Amino acid sequence: MVSFNRIKSVVAVAIFTLVAIPMGLAAQEEPEYVEMTLGNPDAKVIVTEYASFTCPHCGTFHQNVFGRLKSEYIDTGKILFRLREIYFDRYGLWAGIVARCGGESKYFGIVDLLFDKQDSWSRQNSPAQVAARLRGIGLAAGLTDTQLDACLTDQANAEMLFAAYQEFADDDGITSTPTFIINGKLHSNMPYEDFAELLDNELSE
Repeated sequence: MVSFNRIKSVVAVAIFTLVAIPMGLAAQEEPEYVEMTLGNPDAKVIVTEYASFTCPHCGTFHQNVFGRLKSEYIDTGKILFRLREIYFDRYGLWAGIVARCGGESKYFGIVDLLFDKQDSWSRQNSPAQVAARLRGIGLAAGLTDTQLDACLTDQANAEMLFAAYQEFADDDGITSTPTFIINGKLHSNMPYEDFAELLDNELSE
């Protein structure tokens, strides 16, 4: 589990270092935050995950737990699941921008790729290498170079995402990742069996 206390100053600088990715397009309109969700919008149980794309424990959760959670609770309409990004560093911010670049329809597919390949892109020796790996993930997910160029140089969008993460994290009292909010109650990382028990208890009330 990664501490949230060291984030803000690091990522504040990261917003203004997106030029480490050699592109040159500008934003065309004022961006708006989009809540990324899966499942039944009318479900009685809402699960919110706060995760960082560079957090190893978040990667482990998505590789080992999320698949079963999706098949048994999300795809069956029992819960609404939403993912909110926490940005520990500029690499996590870049990853979030790539994940959102294809819109809601591609978001969770790219999220899966980012976590599955976390070691291959997040541990590179230079920002340029990280940027290249992230672009490769975006292209593999069906994005175009033009889309990626526009997304990764959209300063206004980066600032909006940063402001949204600060607001959500402050409001919900998030201090580490991954953190889960299940019907308003905070929970730390846990194995699938414990997660399922919590969900079943909420569903039975």
